[in-house]
Amino acid sequence: MTQEVQNGAEAVNGSKATAVVISAVKPWLVVEDSKANDAVLFYKAAFGAEELSRVNHPKRKAEQELPLVLSAELKLGSSTFVVSDLTDDSSAPVKSAVTGSVFCLETEDVEGAVAKAVLAGAVSEGEISEGACCGGRVGKVKDPYGNFWLICTPTKKSADVAA
Repeated sequence: MTQEVQNGAEAVNGSKATAVVISAVKPWLVVEDSKANDAVLFYKAAFGAEELSRVNHPKRKAEQELPLVLSAELKLGSSTFVVSDLTDDSSAPVKSAVTGSVFCLETEDVEGAVAKAVLAGAVSEGEISEGACCGGRVGKVKDPYGNFWLICTPTKKSADVAA
């Protein structure tokens, strides 16, 4: 596969790609179902991580059930990462069938970034949706090597993060 730079955008396989600005890449840790909250507490206690935002499953609010964490964004030093519960639920951005790694890319141009990745050889996984992770818009692609890339709008900082 040849790549060349043309007017600030790379050409992949002879097709000109549009310029897309990625503002961040975040590792995504998927833990056993109903353990993400414990993992967040551990990363806070063990490493001094700061919780920036959290999205819980909207249907698991009953007091007798532990909330299912769809995404909890943590800051550790100058880096951020995301933690979520492993689940087969259709509303979760990452399912139990995931193999390889998961990364979250932030950009204001979700559609453009998904299109550019597909043009380069990734496979789009579903439609771009609202609020599925990190509280913003998200698209998902799988690269040719089995890794998933969630392409999200930048995280909205929440004033009332669950402890």
